[in-house]
Amino acid sequence: MIKTLLLILITIFIPPLGVFLVAGCGADFFINLLLTILGYFPGHIHAFYVEYVYIKRRDEIRAGIYNARPAPGVYSQKVQNGGHKSVPVAPAPAGVEAGHGLVPAQQGYVQQQPQGYGTVH
Repeated sequence: MIKTLLLILITIFIPPLGVFLVAGCGADFFINLLLTILGYFPGHIHAFYVEYVYIKRRDEIRAGIYNARPAPGVYSQKVQNGGHKSVPVAPAPAGVEAGHGLVPAQQGYVQQQPQGYGTVH
């Protein structure tokens, strides 16, 4: 909570520094630096969006409800994973053999349900 508030305060004054602390030195940082140079408020909007995605993903992973679909406009894998090195993979549902009906999480898809009676594909 304190770290999040400190991050928000840093972002209010220097948006690229806030993005750097969350995403590192990558595409998101350079996009934010360019937006801040071109216009101070677009830099703020982008910085707060990147931080929102980061904090939301971090909290979802902690709660166990991670959505593997990538957030649009965010290029940092660290932000997409909520600061975690690896993405949690959902276990296969009961009655489904391993690997059937699952798509790898790093491709940005969620678990698919097997087709059964009465379902439409």
